[in-house]
Amino acid sequence: MNSSRILSIDIMRGITLFLMLFVNDLYSPGVPKWLVHTQASDDGMGLADWVFPGFLFMVGLAIPYAIAARKKKGHDGFKIWVHILTRTLSLLLIGVLMVNISSLNPELTSMPAELWALLVYGCVFLIWNQYPRHSKNTRIFRLLRILGVVALVLLVVLFKAGTTENPEWLHTSWWGILGLIGWGYLSASATFVCTRGKFVGVIIVWLLFLILNILSQLGSLDGLNVLDPYIGVLLDGNIPTIVLSGLVVGMVVKKYKNNLVRLMGILVPIGVFFLILGAILHQYFIVSKILGTPSWAMYCSGISVFVFCMLFLVIDVLKWSAWTKLFLPAGQNSLTTYLAPDIIYYSIWGLGLNVFFYKQSESALLAICGSLAWAILMIGFAALLSKVHIKLKL
Repeated sequence: MNSSRILSIDIMRGITLFLMLFVNDLYSPGVPKWLVHTQASDDGMGLADWVFPGFLFMVGLAIPYAIAARKKKGHDGFKIWVHILTRTLSLLLIGVLMVNISSLNPELTSMPAELWALLVYGCVFLIWNQYPRHSKNTRIFRLLRILGVVALVLLVVLFKAGTTENPEWLHTSWWGILGLIGWGYLSASATFVCTRGKFVGVIIVWLLFLILNILSQLGSLDGLNVLDPYIGVLLDGNIPTIVLSGLVVGMVVKKYKNNLVRLMGILVPIGVFFLILGAILHQYFIVSKILGTPSWAMYCSGISVFVFCMLFLVIDVLKWSAWTKLFLPAGQNSLTTYLAPDIIYYSIWGLGLNVFFYKQSESALLAICGSLAWAILMIGFAALLSKVHIKLKL
């Protein structure tokens, strides 16, 4: 396998995004438990509990390639750090804005939550859109980005939650999916850069975050709760552990991608190690996505390793890739694929349209088919946006 492009990376990212759209749309009580999120106090996991960590794993796996690409473009250490911090802050900001939509008070903000959300998403696309390069409309694109920034600032100023007697502003009770990705990306990227991509250094940092996750679950870090609203994701260790697991695998893949026997001889034991470690930790911690237990993190990382190995063999080694066309646009345009459906959601909710009839049915089959259709349509929607040069890039 001599091609420098590893298609399975894009495809696995696309598959996890497709499944994310699918499980996030599943709300019917008749749907099988193994498809939906497991309750926080339950010891177990279903498909929905693997999807997000599967994507986090791919965030880490792609980091060695992303850093190498920037170095190839001539970016020095300073520019790379600027990119890492800018991308992290962008993800945190968008994540916080998304999380606060549900708490908006329409009377205090002087507009419905759905309208505020749509305007925020519009600003996000104006600011972070990847406009065509070397275009005669460069000045227009610059003005659109400035317009997005100004409008977003106004929307943030206008935002009010709480009550008339006790008004509140934006809060970070949690950072949202994108915010969690941002913290995970920061921890893994900073680790990779600071250790200069050395396996031993990365593994030591991975172990430190795993220990933090264990200590956090034991309550040993409760004295640091005052820092939770700010760096709680890092102190908890769970998200960074998963992303760093992907980073370790990405470093192995980058080094041995052209030596299949050596590659699989390393990845398979890593996957087995994660699963065994998960089983050991399971003796002390339940498997819970909501609680972010270390056993859940290790089980998910092990599963992700084997899913990637399978995709690598099928797509990059055997070249059976015709079936991947559905997932490729999502894998190459992940942020747009994730955010664009929310524009449709809030438009439908704001207009009061009864489009999601399949969620009101007692038929599990109809609910599943409806959510699958939704996920396929949303991937197609993001692909269509990309064709008209609407593509988010942080």
